[in-house]
Amino acid sequence: MTPVSTGAGALDRPLPVVPPGERGGTRIADRVVAKIASQAAREAVGTLPPGAGRPSASVVVHHEVAHVRVNVELDYPCDIGARCRSVRHRVVERVEALVGMQVPEVVVQVERLHLVAALGTVQGRTR
Repeated sequence: MTPVSTGAGALDRPLPVVPPGERGGTRIADRVVAKIASQAAREAVGTLPPGAGRPSASVVVHHEVAHVRVNVELDYPCDIGARCRSVRHRVVERVEALVGMQVPEVVVQVERLHLVAALGTVQGRTR
């Protein structure tokens, strides 16, 4: 007759250490990174003008490097360059912090400008 093991001896042995390269990996889908990028763009844009759509993003990830394209609608008049720079900076910051990917490029495309003030009243003039 063979003795029956209770399994208690298995707990006394140290677990084998598996090298990091053999453990597997985590893959974050492109659409998840795109959602993070669009939310970051929304944070950077701030208050949307009436009738404006939310920022959207598309992402291509290759070897843990994300290339991002963001579409935004802005109010006008504004400093378009500064607003786009703010969007780029925020997207890079959030994607790197949340998913640990490098973001060497963020293309910001302004889809539409929404006129906020009536023409002629921007500089205090009236017709």
